[in-house]
Amino acid sequence: MQDSTLTVILDAIKGKERDYTTGNLNQALFILAIPMVIEMFMESLFALVDIFFVSQVGVDAVTTIGLTEAILTLIYSVAIGCSSGATALVARRIGEKNPEAASFTAFQALMVGVIFGIVTGILGFIFAEDILRFMGASPEVLKTGLNFVRIMFGSNVVILLLFLLNGVFRGSGDPAIAMRTLLIANGLNIILDPIFIFGLGPIPAMGVTGAAIATTMGRSIGVLYQLYNLFWGKGAIQIKRKMMKIDLGIIKRLLEVSISGAIQFIIASASWIFLMRIISRFGSESVAGYTIGIRVIIFALLPSWGLANAAATLVGQNLGAKQPDRAETSAWRAGYFNTIFLLGVSVVCIVFAPFFMTFFTDLPQVTKIGIMTLRILSIGNVMYSFGMVISQAFNGAGDTRTPMIVNFICFWLIEIPLAYFLAITMDLEVLGICIAVPASESLLAVVLIVIFRKGKWKEIAV
Repeated sequence: MQDSTLTVILDAIKGKERDYTTGNLNQALFILAIPMVIEMFMESLFALVDIFFVSQVGVDAVTTIGLTEAILTLIYSVAIGCSSGATALVARRIGEKNPEAASFTAFQALMVGVIFGIVTGILGFIFAEDILRFMGASPEVLKTGLNFVRIMFGSNVVILLLFLLNGVFRGSGDPAIAMRTLLIANGLNIILDPIFIFGLGPIPAMGVTGAAIATTMGRSIGVLYQLYNLFWGKGAIQIKRKMMKIDLGIIKRLLEVSISGAIQFIIASASWIFLMRIISRFGSESVAGYTIGIRVIIFALLPSWGLANAAATLVGQNLGAKQPDRAETSAWRAGYFNTIFLLGVSVVCIVFAPFFMTFFTDLPQVTKIGIMTLRILSIGNVMYSFGMVISQAFNGAGDTRTPMIVNFICFWLIEIPLAYFLAITMDLEVLGICIAVPASESLLAVVLIVIFRKGKWKEIAV
């Protein structure tokens, strides 16, 4: 490397502007990945801390979060899909050395997020109780968690903007802003969680409802920071007054890319809803154990998505700069590094699963299911490590349709039927779910790698 390792790390965290279409590819990947990994680490830490505090309230509180998150993943999926579309279009314009067009695209993405977030937020708030009933919540969970669900769904616009605008910053090659956004949002949540859950001074103990308030407040401040950087920042994306107008052509193209991306993640998320619905048959302790295990997995897995997102940015920008070979090499390089990282993480999760569970519960059945979930899903993560990078590489190229189709086959046609067969027909219960998940994700990785090697994604125009 031309620069010292320390210099590169400091530049990455500070967000120093660079051209990622030239120079050392390893260094470019490293500089992009550092803030993205930190960003994802903060998101995973938020998930872990949230469940840590809520688990002290009781099993029903944890169950509320598990069932609600299963439905909220549909909103997250739309947000991630829009984020993928924004990343692809903005990265392509930056690669073409046209930051003004990238900024104009960012404003269109902002408008889409605001409108969709407000509409889904109102609907989610109104039908909160019906959502919990649909997920098989017990009367106790309904009583405990209704306000939590209303607040979480009512803040959909904040969730959407947080994801979508971070996608804009990643696509522009400025992931340090996205990193700082989540440092602010999740840092505040970690501080506010115990205050609102257990009470402090004049603030009464609100239980699981307090977790929703803390989360919403933290994310809202994060979004305000994003908007400040969009309109008054000094990065590549600078929305000026003259750009503040609707362009239906760009919105149409953004939606074309985003819809496939959203459906891609909705397919994966909806499969989780079905899995949680199956698990709810086996009681609150099963749901709680699986939820805790999943949260620990997320903590281990999300930093890997940082590396995958770095690959998406490099692919998009280098395609914009008419360098398809460099774009392809970026994806393979990121996949290799990600596999090494997740192999080490998986070994730690498998070996220390009982130790990790002691932080969240002392209930024998909940602990048993959590350990089993953590260990089996960690085995599948090693194979999935390459798959997540290649999936994001497709998205960065603007080819969100291919991962969407592969997700449909692997999750809906394979994972859900297999999980039902193993859990219900074979009477393996949660163990059946745990087997079906890594099996389908491993298949997904193999299929995506085979298709990616054919190279048709290089011809996508956005």
